[in-house]
Parts: sequence; structure tokens; C-alpha cells
Amino acid sequence: MRRSLTISLLSLILLAMATPAWAQDAGGEEAFVVLSGQADVPAGQQVGDLVVFHGSSTVDGTVDGSLTAFDAPVTISGRVNGDVVVFNGRVELRSGANVTGDVVSQDAPMVASGATIGGTTRQVQTNPSWDRFGWAGRFAFWLAVSVSTLVVGLALLWLVGRGAARILEAGRTRIGPSIGWGLLAFFGLPILAILALVTVVGIPLGLGLLAALGLIYALGYGATAWILGRSILRTPTAWVLAFLLGWAILRLVALIPVLGGIVWFAAVVFGLGALLVAIWRARTAVQATPAVS
Repeated sequence: MRRSLTISLLSLILLAMATPAWAQDAGGEEAFVVLSGQADVPAGQQVGDLVVFHGSSTVDGTVDGSLTAFDAPVTISGRVNGDVVVFNGRVELRSGANVTGDVVSQDAPMVASGATIGGTTRQVQTNPSWDRFGWAGRFAFWLAVSVSTLVVGLALLWLVGRGAARILEAGRTRIGPSIGWGLLAFFGLPILAILALVTVVGIPLGLGLLAALGLIYALGYGATAWILGRSILRTPTAWVLAFLLGWAILRLVALIPVLGGIVWFAAVVFGLGALLVAIWRARTAVQATPAVS
């Protein structure tokens, strides 16, 4: 079971990072889904709904449905019989392009003379711009993250109780596996959520998983704060003081531009991995315990 789980998760990551696209090609009018790479529709060809998660999209032919891009520039010189929604990336409508629906993008689209849009042009704000509020906005964001990670970290350690020792042991003795499993979880969970959104039955799972990513990452951050703090303040110092020390160090480093982001990523990855390793060790220990008759 362990080997099957590992192979499945690794396959998921490799699938998402691979350049070739995954598509349904039955008569040329099925949904065309690209996880990473080029989502091109050549002139004279027609596809159904077009979805690209990461890469680029060039439409010289016809998209008989909506075109949705999450992280990809979109260039259209053909026809889209529906809406064009781009969350992150440039949208360019060349001469002769025809979009029958709306064009929704983060930045204003570049529309050449001769291109037509049947609906409206709207802009979507995918993330709050804290910088426009100056230092007060950046401090407010830092404070919000600090409070969230503090509450989540304390709740985690209080709920696991003696299990906190397993998290600490995993972080100290299983550094390599913790990093590996942490990277797998950090990148694999969003990919799993996106894959679930592609299918109708998986939409609730995908939406729920995307909504829970912030909490999951906060759990990893809190686990790293605990490992760091307890490595400095050892027993018999109270676990609360040890966690607060590790959390304070991480939050002070977060005030440093660039370095703060790198440390946040490393803390989340390492903490998630340590949690997974600790959970796996606990389960295997329970399974290995012989039953008392």
C-alpha cells in the first residue's frame, strides 16, 4: 500500500509537470484540457471547451465553448463561441478574432482593430494588492498571517498532545523524507484540486481542497515553528514557550523582503513533510503492535 501510494502521488506530480497536454479527442469537439504546456488550436480545427492551467494558448481555429486559462497568456485570431476567462496572463485579440461572449482577465486585454467581442470586457482581481496601502498594508498582511499561524499552531499542538513529540522526532531524524513529502504535498494538493475541478463529480472535492490549502499550509508552518522552538528550548521548558519562540523567529524573518518568502516556503514544506512522516510512523507503530488476547 505504501509503494502504491508513493507511485500514485509521484505520477500525479510528473503528469502535471510534463509538457504534453492531456486532452479528449473524439471528433474534435470534446473538451481540450492542458495541465502544462501549449494549448494551441490551429486554423481549420475545432475543439470544445478549452482549459489550460499553466503554459500558453493560441487560438487560430475555433473553440466551440468557453476558454479558461489559470496561468497562461492567451492569443486569439480565430473564433471563441463563449467566454474567455484568464486569471493570470496576457490576453491578446488579433485582427479577425471573434469572441461571442465576455472577456474576463486580470489586466485589460489587447484588442486589435478588426477583432470583435460580443459581450463585455471585465477585469478580475485575483489577489489583494497590499502594497498600494504602503507600509501599513504590508504590516496588516504580516499581522494577519502572524495571528493565523499562531492560532493554528497552538491548536495543532494542543490537539495532538503527546503526538507533538512524534512531529519533533520526525523533523529531527527524518529531514530528507520530511522535505520530500513536504514538496509532494505542497505542489501535489493544488494539482489534485485542479484535476478534480475538471470532472463534474470532483468539483466539490476540488473546491473544498482549494479552500483548505491556507489551513493546510498554516499547519505545516506551525509544525516547523514547533520543531525550531523545541530544538532551542528543550524539556522541561513548557511546550507553549518553545512553540512561541520558534513562531516568533519565523515571523521576524518574514519581515525581511525576499528572504521572508523563501523562509515561509521552506517552513511550510518542511512542516508538512514532518507531519506526514509523523502520521505514517504512528500508523505503522499501531499496526505493528501485536494484539493482546
